[in-house]
Amino acid sequence: MSVEAYFVLIKERLVTEPNVAGFQIMRARTTLMDGYLRARVQLINQSRLEFSEYIQLSSTGQIQVVTYSYHWANERNQLIRRWDNTPHFPELPNFPHHIHDCDGML
Repeated sequence: MSVEAYFVLIKERLVTEPNVAGFQIMRARTTLMDGYLRARVQLINQSRLEFSEYIQLSSTGQIQVVTYSYHWANERNQLIRRWDNTPHFPELPNFPHHIHDCDGML
């Protein structure tokens, strides 16, 4: 799969997903070997998901998500949960992958 095809699949899913009320692509960049996508998604329950992914095409032709952030907030823009792999909590057992929620770190 190409980098461009991967992002096309994500956009197609956003269009067809019944829980998505609308979305906006904030930034998109692709080359033959890597890409970055940032989007804001309005869900039908009035919550919002903002996400970004930086991906690379491996030497075997597989898409690898290098960095990601998925930030889910309620209608008042208060955090429900965020998943990311920013390396700022090295003491966590699944470093760098971790979850933030409204009560703290998971």
